[in-house]
Amino acid sequence: MTESAPAGPGSAHEDHLRPERWLALAVLVLAVLLVGVDATVLGLATPYLSEDLQPSGTQLLWIGDIYSFVIAGLLVSMGSLGDRIGRKRLLLLGSVAFGAMSALCAYATSPEMMIAARALLGVAGATLMPATLALIRNLFHDPRERSLAVGIWGAMASAGTAVGPVLGGFLLGHFWWGSVFLINLPVMALLVVVGARVIPESRNPEPGPWDLPSVALSLVGIVAVVYAIKEAAAHGFRWDIAVAAVVGVAALVVFVRRQYALDSPLLNMKLFHHRGFSGAVLADLLTILGLSGLVFFLSQFLQMVQLRPPLNAGLVELPAAVGAVGAGLAAGYVARRLSVRFVVAGGLAVVGLALAGCVTLHADTSTLALTTILFVVGVGAGFAFTVTADVILSSVPKEEAGAASAVSETAYELGAALGIALLGSIVTGIYRGFPDPAGVAGAASAGAHESLGGAVEAARMLPPEQSAALLHSAQDAFVDGLDIAAGVGAGVLLTASVVAWFLLRGQKLGDSREERSADEQRGTGTAA
Repeated sequence: MTESAPAGPGSAHEDHLRPERWLALAVLVLAVLLVGVDATVLGLATPYLSEDLQPSGTQLLWIGDIYSFVIAGLLVSMGSLGDRIGRKRLLLLGSVAFGAMSALCAYATSPEMMIAARALLGVAGATLMPATLALIRNLFHDPRERSLAVGIWGAMASAGTAVGPVLGGFLLGHFWWGSVFLINLPVMALLVVVGARVIPESRNPEPGPWDLPSVALSLVGIVAVVYAIKEAAAHGFRWDIAVAAVVGVAALVVFVRRQYALDSPLLNMKLFHHRGFSGAVLADLLTILGLSGLVFFLSQFLQMVQLRPPLNAGLVELPAAVGAVGAGLAAGYVARRLSVRFVVAGGLAVVGLALAGCVTLHADTSTLALTTILFVVGVGAGFAFTVTADVILSSVPKEEAGAASAVSETAYELGAALGIALLGSIVTGIYRGFPDPAGVAGAASAGAHESLGGAVEAARMLPPEQSAALLHSAQDAFVDGLDIAAGVGAGVLLTASVVAWFLLRGQKLGDSREERSADEQRGTGTAA
């Protein structure tokens, strides 16, 4: 199957009318669901993993971060590789590798082995997200059906992120920490067996060579920038962090210049000349920037301020997924009835206002208030992310769908890193200034001021009265920082709403030149 076939009898247009496309979609969203679960489930397993493998503080950070570093650095390269060798082939190879590396993570016997396994898991993970979205672009030629398919894809990504803590809490209550990785194996096995039969292959019919220098520049540039952002947020600016930032930015500048010079670039930079494409990518980046810091610290708030067990904390976060799933399924229909920019800008404004409601969070905030806020966040984000993903796909030729999808995912990763750095530095800066209760000093004070988790550990070593006073002071400072970070996040989301309103002006779903031409050839007159 190629994308160059003309529309008409026996063409790809008729292929997409076969019911197998929905079974193929079901297989594709399995991969998305699993990547979402894997992104959040490790956080709950970290204390158990630390007790067993006994990593140093630096090693523990690398265990948590290396997965996202590698994924961020390889998304564009893997999206482009799928356009060249076949997206189905890359998806199936990546799924096998993802399953194998999950098993390696589950049975890691040392911190070094776990870091290496997580890095390789990131390599495999980078093949999955762009391939799934690009395959949807080629499975569903009708713009309205594709909007629904993208909505289901986005809903499963949201569901995976929310189900991760719930599933992780259940598994850790009954099995050892490696079980959070082994759940990947049966899902990946099903994906490979069924996907090999029902997913049609698609690729760029004239791809050109895969430029290895561009791959290296992309990997070095993005990894170095993300590393510098995360390290600066956690430890402040140091000379080595500054060097990483300079190297990363320089590599990305050279990467962009090289893409303009190549006949067959790894990433066609002219895609960014399309206002709808650039607006959707920028909206995604700003949205994740505003949301990620709050999401990152919300689990700590639920477990270490409100003292909820992991499973309970996961259930409190579940309404966000429910809202995102419902909104994602309806987003395409609503965007066509109203407008793309109204749905995206309106969704982001709703998220921003919900975050503004978080500025009054405190230890006694009720479950009803939390779940209501998170549900509203999910609804707004579900509308916005689903429609921007659809805009990104419909703004590019089908043969470049993999690379375009990878740009969207890279914006997500960069936004997450920037959000955790910006909002994390606010929370951390305010938290570390909390006053020590009488009688608390030395190692206990130093450990408590490092993080809220450090305060919980330090409190266990103190007499009851001092322990309670230290924990109360630390929790109050953490909540103060979280409230201010929520206010900043709300400002970022409202800014993203304004940006989306102007940049997505006149944008329509399924309005690509290619689709209008195909509609005219078919004589349907249904160009959206």
